[in-house]
Amino acid sequence: MDATAAPFAHRTARWAVGAGVGLVAAASGLGVAELVAVATGPDTSPVVAVGSGVIELTPRVLQEFAISTFGSGHRPVLVAGVVTILAVVTAVAGCAALRRFVVGASLLLALTGIGLVAAATTAQAGIAGALPSLAAAITSVAVLAILVGMTRRVPGRDREHARAPQPAPAPAESTADRPVTPAAEERAHPVGRRTLLLTAAGTAGVAVAAGVGGRMLQGRRFDVAASRSAISLPAPADPAPPLPAGYRYRVDGLSPFFSPARDFYRVDTALVIPQVPAHQWILRIGGSVERPLEITFDELLDRDLTERDITLSCVSNEVGGPYVDTGRWLGFPLDQLLREAGPRGDADQLLSTSQDGMTIGTPLEAVLDGRDALLAVGLNGEPLPARNGFPARMIVPGLYGYTSATKWVVELEVTRFDEVDAYWTARDWDPIGRVKTASRIDLPRPLEQLPQGEVTVAGVAWAQHRGISAAQVRVDGGQWQETELTEPVSDDTWRQWRTTVRVTPGSRRLEVRAADGTGAFQPEERVDPFPDGATGWHSVAVTVTE
Repeated sequence: MDATAAPFAHRTARWAVGAGVGLVAAASGLGVAELVAVATGPDTSPVVAVGSGVIELTPRVLQEFAISTFGSGHRPVLVAGVVTILAVVTAVAGCAALRRFVVGASLLLALTGIGLVAAATTAQAGIAGALPSLAAAITSVAVLAILVGMTRRVPGRDREHARAPQPAPAPAESTADRPVTPAAEERAHPVGRRTLLLTAAGTAGVAVAAGVGGRMLQGRRFDVAASRSAISLPAPADPAPPLPAGYRYRVDGLSPFFSPARDFYRVDTALVIPQVPAHQWILRIGGSVERPLEITFDELLDRDLTERDITLSCVSNEVGGPYVDTGRWLGFPLDQLLREAGPRGDADQLLSTSQDGMTIGTPLEAVLDGRDALLAVGLNGEPLPARNGFPARMIVPGLYGYTSATKWVVELEVTRFDEVDAYWTARDWDPIGRVKTASRIDLPRPLEQLPQGEVTVAGVAWAQHRGISAAQVRVDGGQWQETELTEPVSDDTWRQWRTTVRVTPGSRRLEVRAADGTGAFQPEERVDPFPDGATGWHSVAVTVTE
């Protein structure tokens, strides 16, 4: 090896050792933190807490990009990003610690400090939420000290000392030509490379086991599955109106009228689904009211519940997007709850708070104007799924979810828009969030190959609280053709539509537009979701073969 290659190889080896030491130290801290989080809650995990803090600080444009690009998968993408940044910084910390331990340890402490602050501000466990990050700090620095100390006793680390002038040995005793075997070199030093590697690998294995075990134990301890399965929902005092005979079409590929609970869309900022056992849930109603209220889950079920079929849609939905579903909801009318509390005359906002700290502002008028606004406890005949708000959530027909559909709701505050900004309105989204008329082609699928002749085109249209009066389809910008609509269930639900069109060979573009209950068609112009919902006609490109 030449004179320039040897120092480079030596530096590269040191960087690799340093990076490995830093990663093992950080992994050890995170593993212990996950075990401690078994006692304090999943949201106190440093990775989750930092991820939640990142969401809180992420600019609106990046949030929109993440949701539109990754959909409900934006959460694991975010966690992967946090872990990647963590890995890079801890690798740098390990390399720095080989030169100056204080510098590397300070970097690790800074990282765990970020987790500690994030947990204190985003987790619901109070001061106890800082314990996992504190445990991570102590463990990671301790492991870093042990491993760095071992590297300083590994063969090859003392070569710099060998550069100092030494007395020349007597010729008869010279060992310059005697080969030094790895075994002999290992015996000459207290700690060998193999010992360091085995120690690091063993520590990493224990860290991974602790992390995985901690997550599993958290899932068991904080899982609300048992609480949910123990609930028997009462029959509604006010059941949903009977469904008309023609409320749905049975067409392969067409969205079902009722979306299965397991498939119901979910868009929110929670990295960890809040787990609130029903017996621990309490709803507090306060703010600008005459009579503040507190209601337990059992007290809520003892009331006369209402059942309604309602379509929910997300403001993040692009034209033709998937974030819209219909369910049969069971709950107690929100207007009755608020009238019990007695809102004061100057209030215009209902500020709802989720178990995870999310706040949503709802126009108070929309809750009190007689529409079927519910504090929902059931979906499609079962208790709410955990991912969709168990034990209770809000439903307000006609408004996008970001101003009405608070999941895991624990507090309602009657207030004013000019006094309090909710999470999304503080990020410049429209404070009202009225649902716009929209329609979607479900079949044929984009880029599907079709035979020439008559083909079926079908989809759904919605304009909650106004209803749908028409849906039209056209091919390649030609004349609009009326479609056949299902019988309306209510103005708060979507309607399926279908028709047949004649297509000829080549590339073809199918478009749909719908009209709400007033007869007004949705506009052609494409507008992004921000700040109050997307508009535009949905289109599908297909290829027609001979």
